[in-house]
Amino acid sequence: LAWNLKNDCDRLDSNVRLLDILPLGSGALAGNPFNINRFELAKSLHFSRITQNSMQAVSDRDFIADFLFWASMVGIHLSRLAEDLIIFSSKEFEFVTIDESYSTGSSLMPQKRNPDSLELIRGIGGSLFG
Repeated sequence: LAWNLKNDCDRLDSNVRLLDILPLGSGALAGNPFNINRFELAKSLHFSRITQNSMQAVSDRDFIADFLFWASMVGIHLSRLAEDLIIFSSKEFEFVTIDESYSTGSSLMPQKRNPDSLELIRGIGGSLFG
């Protein structure tokens, strides 16, 4: 699971690199009629490069799909982690102990602790895809 989360971090870095392009000065079809140095503008705004195609710059929405995919994958991986921690904290395994500040007592069995925070995280994974 740690490798999944590492891949999620790498995927986010990749998405950030794809967004590190200055779109200013791009007009639909014809570019920009103003005499501006887009390279200097990119440098002053801390972008690493400028867009090469104005039509692509003004109509690109790939970054939205990329981000949504990334967020979904992170949610699924965190859901898996929460499920594993719930199982590992059960009486059958007792590999981990969940602090009382992250769990609540049962109304029927006061000695039992419910890992509410982990159950909420686990539930998010299911709601991401219905």
